[in-house]
Amino acid sequence: MKQQHHGSRLRLLSGLAMLALGTGAYASTLNQNVSWTVDRSGTTAKYRIVAYGDSIYAGYNGSISNAAKYSAPTVDAEYLSALWNADIESIRRAKSGAVASDVYNNKIVSERSYMQSSNTRVVTFEMCGNDGLQARTAFKDQSGTCSYSGMDTALNNCKTYVARAMDYINANAHANTRLKVISNLYYPGYNADNVQSTCRDATTGATVNLRDRFLPYLTKMNYWMCEYARQKGFKCADSFAEYMGADYDSNGDGQVDSAALRYVAGETEASYVTRITATLKSTLRDANVKLVAASSSYDYIQSDDVHPTYTGGTVSAGLWGGSTGTGAPRYTSFTGGKSPIWNRYGHERMGWTVSVFNPPSP
Repeated sequence: MKQQHHGSRLRLLSGLAMLALGTGAYASTLNQNVSWTVDRSGTTAKYRIVAYGDSIYAGYNGSISNAAKYSAPTVDAEYLSALWNADIESIRRAKSGAVASDVYNNKIVSERSYMQSSNTRVVTFEMCGNDGLQARTAFKDQSGTCSYSGMDTALNNCKTYVARAMDYINANAHANTRLKVISNLYYPGYNADNVQSTCRDATTGATVNLRDRFLPYLTKMNYWMCEYARQKGFKCADSFAEYMGADYDSNGDGQVDSAALRYVAGETEASYVTRITATLKSTLRDANVKLVAASSSYDYIQSDDVHPTYTGGTVSAGLWGGSTGTGAPRYTSFTGGKSPIWNRYGHERMGWTVSVFNPPSP
């Protein structure tokens, strides 16, 4: 199920361009903006969903010139089109590699005009993944005595800019906006991180398990995304639960794993962290093997072990600018609110996770 993207164009990049992009496009930044309108037959009404974020909402696929046409926000646009019997304009203002402060300052604030349009009905954003990825990379490179300060900084920056982003969207999104939603973080490389560090803990003198060290930080980031959402009038699309848990009850506790992992409105940080990192930790699974049933799985993560898989082709987005396009919806109705491929690809699952909050009318 992995989406692999190769091409001679990458070999033609100058050394300067390669240096600017870094590895995996999360070491530095690349604007990847797309406007795609789901054009539904027999209707002229058109509404807008605006999405701000980094490489996740961008639909990053390893290319500097194109991205997934149907990244999560555009998947949700299809759901909206069917629900409202309308054309839906999906505006993705994304910057691959951007940390939370960059998404906030240079996308949400600098490009606020996109959510100020009178036809805006949904505003969504995601951030903090690159704060975590950069802190993880730096920690993996440590030798001698371990320092956890980089992860502490990533967590604090995430909390700061998630709250600021919500406040800013509340103050600037058009009054016609019906839904505001944040998507939280899944854990890319969950299996790959199940190794020991090269540095040693100052107290024990021993190396530490990378996954055991990173998971509580990511869990706290996710808690505050959902808790701030509860406090500030947003919904929280729990992509962590949808990616990292099986869609059946694997541990016999009477709950479907993915449902059991979801944030519960009003719970404390300590309760949430304990539930994810201890009580239900045995049910966490690497999203490269997303179990939709006991004997059936799909791959939600591309071959870079970071970005979500997708289907539906690509659009221009990247070094040579963004693109605007229009096309008929792939699906015009959804039985039970789910497309036939809602659980087969990472972006399809994330888009569905956002869609469950869609208001019944525009």
